[in-house]
Amino acid sequence: MTAHVTVEEDDAVPANPGAFQFDAEFQTKVAALQVRDPVFAQRTDGLIQPFYFVNEAEAVLVKLTGEYFAKYKMLPDKVTLVRLIANGIANKSIRKDMVADVKEKVKELLTSDISDRDFVVDEVSTFAKHRALEEAILASVSDMDRGDYAKAFARIEQAKLVGVAEDAGGIDYFDHIQERTERRKMIAAGLYKPDGITTGIKEIDDLLYHKGWGRKELSALMAPAKGGKSMGLADFGKYAAFAGYNVLYVSLEVASRIIADRLDANVSDTLMKGLNDNPFKVQEAVELAAKKSGKFIIHEFPTGTMKGSQLRRLIERYRARGIVFDLIIVDYADIMAAEHRNDNPIQESKSIWVDLRAIAFSENAAVLTATQTNRDGAKATSVKATDVAEDFNKIRIADVVIAISATSEEKQVSEARIEFVAHRNGEEGVVIRIQQDRARMKFLSKVLGVSR
Repeated sequence: MTAHVTVEEDDAVPANPGAFQFDAEFQTKVAALQVRDPVFAQRTDGLIQPFYFVNEAEAVLVKLTGEYFAKYKMLPDKVTLVRLIANGIANKSIRKDMVADVKEKVKELLTSDISDRDFVVDEVSTFAKHRALEEAILASVSDMDRGDYAKAFARIEQAKLVGVAEDAGGIDYFDHIQERTERRKMIAAGLYKPDGITTGIKEIDDLLYHKGWGRKELSALMAPAKGGKSMGLADFGKYAAFAGYNVLYVSLEVASRIIADRLDANVSDTLMKGLNDNPFKVQEAVELAAKKSGKFIIHEFPTGTMKGSQLRRLIERYRARGIVFDLIIVDYADIMAAEHRNDNPIQESKSIWVDLRAIAFSENAAVLTATQTNRDGAKATSVKATDVAEDFNKIRIADVVIAISATSEEKQVSEARIEFVAHRNGEEGVVIRIQQDRARMKFLSKVLGVSR
């Protein structure tokens, strides 16, 4: 006896046995993750095929982003995705009758819910494993008919290996030189946009390996108390948002309202003490900036309470709303809470910094934070890596550490120096003299010079 089940047409199980055995809504979630979430793309690399999708527009977009990921080991940003679609239309890999559907679908996928990444990864992995086993078993029938049991066994064993790429990111160094060469040629020709999150300052971007804060990396500002760390973090966050990136700013010391006021002064070029004098001017400047900017979300936590796991949950909640952060700012790591209490403060500090770097890696985001100098650093004319407070592991763990220094004479004329005191993939010891406007909360209003 066969049981018959009635389902809604839109949610029907695909008639094509090669397609995903997921309803239409879940297929759209898979496509959105494939188009937007590089961690998902990395973990499901090789598991998702365009013909799995019932919706042709989703299949096209999965194909475009999948091929791009296979070549460059990263997903295209929005500008590049539009370019890929235009190229597909021009070379007729996207049919004329599909153009409108593809354009509409890309808008949908860029705003769709992409929460529950791990669950979706597991579902896709299970489906792919079952597909591979089915194909292997069917193919092995002819092997056994020929008496080639070894080949039949090998097919099935190979199918068992299909699954999530937990070791994602591995490359064959010698085999991948052509891909690296192609990427470098495109960079040299100005056809490839570096994936760093701009600092907003060309002189700093030029010194950073990724031409900005590196994704999957932890960067930090280091300065004495009241040395401009928070002002710098907010300024860099502003520039990233202005460039169209989504920014999460987590404050552990200053109230969200004050951070917002500081940004209002910065963005509207208004004195902090004058924000109430012409509120409509401030509002107009902020609203004008918002038209071309990414998200800038501010959260506050009591000092010493936020753990890495809480930060992950916060990020996940926004992902569920379709917001993926490019830059995550924690103001600042020294006053976070360790995941597990430890009587050794150095071990606690190390675990916090390791957690932050792990978050950068797993979220494919740049993480920017700050740390205090010790007493010697607070007195020093020029802050060095060895002046970091409490735990030198911070310097070892961070990919980039930029120290902020200013003599009393420099402070009087609103000047300071920033120095690359630790730089995993770049030059150290480079000093940039800067002009500041603290009254308007501008950490860097002008670059005065660069010296090596």
